[in-house]
Amino acid sequence: MTEPQETFQVQTLVVGLGRAGAGLHVPVLAKARSLAPDLFGDEPVVGCDPGRPVPANPRLTVARDLDHARRLVEPKDTVVHVCTPPDVRAAVVAELATHGFRRFVVEKPLAPDTDELARMQRLIRKHRLRLEVVEPWLASTLTHRLTEVVRDNEFGELRAITIEQDKPRFRRSLSGSAGQSAFDVELPHGVGLALRLAGNARVTHATGYDLVLDDLVVPRMGGAEVGLRHTSGVRSRITSDLTSPIRQRRVTCEFTRGTAVGHYAVSDDDDHAQLTLTRNGRTEHAVLRDDCLLSWMIGAYRGFRRGVASPARGMLGSSEVVRILSVAKNVCAEPITGGRVPRYAG
Repeated sequence: MTEPQETFQVQTLVVGLGRAGAGLHVPVLAKARSLAPDLFGDEPVVGCDPGRPVPANPRLTVARDLDHARRLVEPKDTVVHVCTPPDVRAAVVAELATHGFRRFVVEKPLAPDTDELARMQRLIRKHRLRLEVVEPWLASTLTHRLTEVVRDNEFGELRAITIEQDKPRFRRSLSGSAGQSAFDVELPHGVGLALRLAGNARVTHATGYDLVLDDLVVPRMGGAEVGLRHTSGVRSRITSDLTSPIRQRRVTCEFTRGTAVGHYAVSDDDDHAQLTLTRNGRTEHAVLRDDCLLSWMIGAYRGFRRGVASPARGMLGSSEVVRILSVAKNVCAEPITGGRVPRYAG
């Protein structure tokens, strides 16, 4: 039976035109509109970021503020991409909801802590919002392959997962990360992946450190680590070094009869992942086409058109990620003098 399609012509509003909004969402939307024109209307993407100077962009019509944006799009036909910092996302969604917007794509993490998460959940119930949290790794070809390896049991039982997400992030951290920590940057991807592969979990330990460069110190932005114990018995260790000289997004799955090592694309410059499987002394290596953010975006818009995007689908896994990272931050609440020595640890 064919699923019912909503008849509106989708418009797009991007709120927050920093790295996530202008650097990722806008170009990915351009590719999505080219590959799946049936999902979008003919109107240009509208962007809004009050207070930020926005360079000219042929892919974007820039609104001065949300009132101006409201006049450029029809709220009932619009998907809003919320790409603002985590600590103001609930406030932005609340304001947009009062303007009549009901469909949202929200950058990860959904909220910085459980209090803001509860506020977001109340907004969703009050205004009957449809919301999807950006989770490209969960739409990744590599993730699908790893999930198959775990499910098929060819390598035995999954025992441990190590996820490393490293990159140099000096300029962006030094230019302003108010309200953020390293737990908010890369770890939401890693925690979501660990939950997908091994199921529900609790925090066993968490550590983090400041970013220190000469006499400059950016609290909590050097890196972070969280350990998980899954109800399945699997242990996960998820780390992120934001002062690393190299970029990597690597996942290692240890089984009773072998290992699987995956490498996600490290930036939007490439759209391939790699997977190495080792068992009984034999190694297999594969390169996988994996434009996961594009795949995720098209899937999200198809959900909006079918009318199946819902709070349950968009919130369940993301809420658990927020809960775990909130616990990890609380474990690391007591400051210790900074640098590479953990500033907060538990």
